[in-house]
Amino acid sequence: MKKGLSFILAIIMVAVLTACGNNDQAGTASEEKDKTLSIGQISWAENIAVTNMWKVILEDKGYDVEFNYLNMGSTMTALDSGDLDASLEVWLPVQDANYLEEYQDTVNFSDATWFDNAKVGLVVPTYLEDINSVKDLNEHKEMFNSEIVGFDPGAGTMEVTEQLIKDYNLDFELVPSSESAMLAEIKKAVKDEEPIVAPLWSPHWVFSKYDLKFLEDSQNTYGGVEKIHHATRQGFEKDYPEVSKWFKNWKMNDQQVAELIHYVESSDEPVDGARKWVKENQDLINEWVK
Repeated sequence: MKKGLSFILAIIMVAVLTACGNNDQAGTASEEKDKTLSIGQISWAENIAVTNMWKVILEDKGYDVEFNYLNMGSTMTALDSGDLDASLEVWLPVQDANYLEEYQDTVNFSDATWFDNAKVGLVVPTYLEDINSVKDLNEHKEMFNSEIVGFDPGAGTMEVTEQLIKDYNLDFELVPSSESAMLAEIKKAVKDEEPIVAPLWSPHWVFSKYDLKFLEDSQNTYGGVEKIHHATRQGFEKDYPEVSKWFKNWKMNDQQVAELIHYVESSDEPVDGARKWVKENQDLINEWVK
């Protein structure tokens, strides 16, 4: 009888221990899941730089960061549906105003900004001395084949450029491509000292490599100084209060952004350049993640 009772108790003990083990595993899996973040990455130089920078920072803090490679429109749709945790680049008050208007009730657009001195506009090489404002373009449209070389369709700046064409009655077509294709066209044009006009933004490494100038926008279609914000899905701040606070503490100046972009662009793997920059700027990062 005692042996039978002992046997039953042994079975119960095994069952309890197994259940505890399963609960521990479930708890670990849950914690690991809670430590995984999905961040949207758009193929823009500064976006690649800052997303990789945050990947390094967050993974150093024990998080697992996954990139979703999207354009701006798809990024907003994914934040709206909750399929994406965060987007690190929203330009306001002008460039991405359309997305703010459409998604302000379903996506969290942070009031905090990480860059406060951004600029957007049409640029031409400085050797085009007679072209200094948007108003000058129609007079020289044959020189440009009536084309503005653009980048990603759906980007806020592309939509603002379409509005600019209407505002100034430009006899030009905005030709979409990608940022890399647009920059390749600029590189070729500058090398051959040929005319080219394209929408660009600062901060961007291209201004340190080529002599380009912004055209005067007297109607202010592109707006004045732009600020760069981040956006998150609904519920993100509750699920990741620590990371949410860090994102809001994040602040960079022109020199810091330019150096980060340079490090990332100069590395075989973007994350390696970002890791080098993070290592050299740990005091600054400590201010964000304190």
